[in-house]
Amino acid sequence: MVNLEWYRSFKAIYKTGTLTGAAENLFISQPGVSLHLSSLESYVGYKLFERTGRKMIPTEKGKVLYNFIVEPLAKLEDAEKHFQKSTEKHTPTISVGMCFETFQITLEQYISTLPFNVIIRFGEYPEMLDQLDKGILDLIITPHKGSSINIEHEAFSSETIVLVGGVETNDDVFKTLAKQKNLLEMEHWLKAQKWYGTAGDMEHLLRFWQLNFGKHADFRPNYIVPNLNSIVRCLSGGKGLAIIPDFLCRKEVEDGKIKVIWEGTKKLVNTLYFGTRKKTQYSTEIGLIKNLFKEVMVSI
Repeated sequence: MVNLEWYRSFKAIYKTGTLTGAAENLFISQPGVSLHLSSLESYVGYKLFERTGRKMIPTEKGKVLYNFIVEPLAKLEDAEKHFQKSTEKHTPTISVGMCFETFQITLEQYISTLPFNVIIRFGEYPEMLDQLDKGILDLIITPHKGSSINIEHEAFSSETIVLVGGVETNDDVFKTLAKQKNLLEMEHWLKAQKWYGTAGDMEHLLRFWQLNFGKHADFRPNYIVPNLNSIVRCLSGGKGLAIIPDFLCRKEVEDGKIKVIWEGTKKLVNTLYFGTRKKTQYSTEIGLIKNLFKEVMVSI
């Protein structure tokens, strides 16, 4: 019988598009994910992905396999969660969904202090909203509100999406153009720079560009790294540009490693929400996590 972890790794690669993203999603090493994939491909006898420089593109047979396993895997994950709940008599387990970067900046350093078990899940916001509605997740941190009548949203903070650069980036010309409000030349200057981005996610860049230049960003970043925190580390003390939430780099800006180059002629601000089901048996535990988040966000 095929090792279940092979299927889990296959699904994670399919969803994230990269070996790195799958490894982060599963909390295992990238070589481990690669080994699972090669073992599964050897077992089925054909390639499941076309490997490109930046993406793992599923083959047609890979798509067929995914469609066969995605629903059974989801049922197994549900069974695992419900079984775990049924065997816990004293210590509840809370499942929390958020983006990887938010976890690293906020909850990661405090998670060991929580007096209950915690499962952290990373994923796309629509997927997390669906899992919250189905009872797979108990709490999500999201900039997007869902439409389910079973879910309530509580605004607790906000993030401003800004253009940042390494301190070695010479932005004197851009500042002059910004004062002149010469959007055309500002756009030309920006496109001539080296950019950082994350695999498969250009939402911040696309929205920022559309809001300030009134058009689609018709270029791709030069350097694709695993996540937004990786961008901050790559930019620190160096050159290059990126568009990211301000709270992710506030410390580096204060330390003089990164500088905010432009907030835009119109600020792009996201409201951050706690998403919970209206009926939950974990209101006390969820309340504790909420309070911790609020305290951390104020201190950032």
